[in-house]
Amino acid sequence: MNFLQKLQDRWKVNSIWQVVLILLVFTLTGSTVVYLKRFVTPLFGDVWWFDLIYYIAILPVYNLVLLVYGFIFGQGRYFLEFEKRFFSRMFNRKKEK
Repeated sequence: MNFLQKLQDRWKVNSIWQVVLILLVFTLTGSTVVYLKRFVTPLFGDVWWFDLIYYIAILPVYNLVLLVYGFIFGQGRYFLEFEKRFFSRMFNRKKEK
């Protein structure tokens, strides 16, 4: 079993193609967030607290960009479920059965 097949099983998606699209969405989202930092940094200058504020503030931006790219590449349903799981773990909410 190769790496992509293991991801397919773990993520419970139907095809290797979906795995590739999901990896592409994560890649584009990360690159976009890093690219945006280039434009925000000059507004604050070189102060020690900027990175701390940036990493806290970028969390909602990252998640929004992730959803946008997910919908663009036809994986919106997967990323909506991903966000639900992420925030339920983050805020430690138990799933009701």
